[in-house]
Amino acid sequence: MPAALRSIAFVIIFYGLTVPVVLLAFPVAAFGRRPLLSYVRGWTRLHAWCCRWILGIRRRVEGEVPQGPVLIAAKHQAMFEAIDLICVLGTPAVVMKRQLADIPLWGWLARRYGAIAIDRSGGATALRTMMREAEAAIAEGRSLLIFPEGTRVLPGEQPPLQPGFAGLYRRFRLPVVPVALDSGRLWPRHSRVRRKGIVTMRFGEAIPPGLPRRDVELRVHEAINALEAAA
Repeated sequence: MPAALRSIAFVIIFYGLTVPVVLLAFPVAAFGRRPLLSYVRGWTRLHAWCCRWILGIRRRVEGEVPQGPVLIAAKHQAMFEAIDLICVLGTPAVVMKRQLADIPLWGWLARRYGAIAIDRSGGATALRTMMREAEAAIAEGRSLLIFPEGTRVLPGEQPPLQPGFAGLYRRFRLPVVPVALDSGRLWPRHSRVRRKGIVTMRFGEAIPPGLPRRDVELRVHEAINALEAAA
């Protein structure tokens, strides 16, 4: 089947199934966060299944997937990893743009899931709110997942890290596990057509807490772009 037809089929099937999944999530959320986390992970497995059997996109994991509360800093080239990393990591708390958390219905569920909204224009008040939400997630034993470049980038682009990453690193003194990705080769940002292939997720060695900001940012930036350097 041509890539364009596979991509259309993926949109119809995955997003078509996602609508009832979201609606059913509201009664699930009424039973507390733990049932909702399990429910969300089931949805991420649906996404992985649709990627594998409709789009022909598989994941290859390299390195050791972290356990316990850590700060995970990942490259972001496609929507693929925004969902698939939740499946691989076991429902971490995801740092996301405030605009996403403000989407009606979906945003409420994201908050109930434990997503951490970051408002880059909100000043000190917004930063304190983000830190409280992150602290609550860590208290539950969850890791924090952040895309430190701030947004999706094209393959080969290596923008500097946004300041929110350094704030979390300094405040919570967690080890950082960088994740390099090459999803943009198969899931181009400015195209609706997805291509068959393997997306590599390379988990780097943990970076200890307590390093100067410049040092940790340099190490994370190098590690999340490791696949770019190897290409």
